[in-house]
Amino acid sequence: MYHIVEKRKIWFTISLFSILPALLYMLWSTATRGQPLPLSIDYTGGTVWEVQFSQPVQPAAVRQVFVDAGYGDTTVFTVNNDFTAQIKFKPVNAEEKERLRQALEAQFGPFEELTYRSLGPSIGREVSQAALVALVAASILILLYIAWAFRSVPHPFRYGVAAVIALIHDVLVTLSFLSIMNLVAGWELDALTLTAILTVIGYSVNDTVVIFDRLRENFHRYRNENFAVVANRSIIETATRSIATQITVLLILVAILVLGGVTLQQFVATMLVGFVSGMYSSIFNATQILVAWDERSLFHRNGKKPVGQSAAATT
Repeated sequence: MYHIVEKRKIWFTISLFSILPALLYMLWSTATRGQPLPLSIDYTGGTVWEVQFSQPVQPAAVRQVFVDAGYGDTTVFTVNNDFTAQIKFKPVNAEEKERLRQALEAQFGPFEELTYRSLGPSIGREVSQAALVALVAASILILLYIAWAFRSVPHPFRYGVAAVIALIHDVLVTLSFLSIMNLVAGWELDALTLTAILTVIGYSVNDTVVIFDRLRENFHRYRNENFAVVANRSIIETATRSIATQITVLLILVAILVLGGVTLQQFVATMLVGFVSGMYSSIFNATQILVAWDERSLFHRNGKKPVGQSAAATT
């Protein structure tokens, strides 16, 4: 049997280096930009312009017109059909808007303006705060629910804490990827990317609970065995199913990433990285946190190093 639990220091080290880019980026961005993350106009405020062309258009081609005009953080989506585009970009005055209109007409011909509205910075801040509150509230509810669901085993609260730590790990790994892509390709945290992160959280918790559930079953089945041994057995028994399930999802995401449009790339790539991180943290982090916590408790209770560290090697 492979001793996953025994090598947890290696897994924790890999996780540390995976989240380090996000932590460094947030420190740098806060010091230089006044905000920890590269927020899009969905959160900082900006302009939403919905137009209908007389010919089908590609979002990437429309966006390129704005990039050439100096608006590199523009996002473009088609709405309902390939003739209608929704364009989000930084606030502009009437003169700048007219220049953009002329540039679009030169590229795609005359078009009809359907809507043109501005999202103020105050509204953007409210959306940002609401998103943060939602994430914190979700973490607390997940912690409490898992603690209640695993009340039949000793220290059920630890299971909730371990699941939330794994969840935070996955969010930070995803933000590390976004931070790197912001420096390389100018990606920003928009509403669609936040949706991807929330989806990652759901998958991460689901995978973690599957392993915890097997751990609960084995804990009652092998009461006389060391906790580290039971934890290692539980991971081995569920890892194959978890990996197979995740690979199925990852293959679909890769197909969308390759075959989908440019406007979906950031959303899909973010989910792809997050799902890989969720698979990793469920197998290599969450249960290891429980084992480390258990052995630390034994150390303080007995005044000596617990046997749990080497116990996995005896199986």
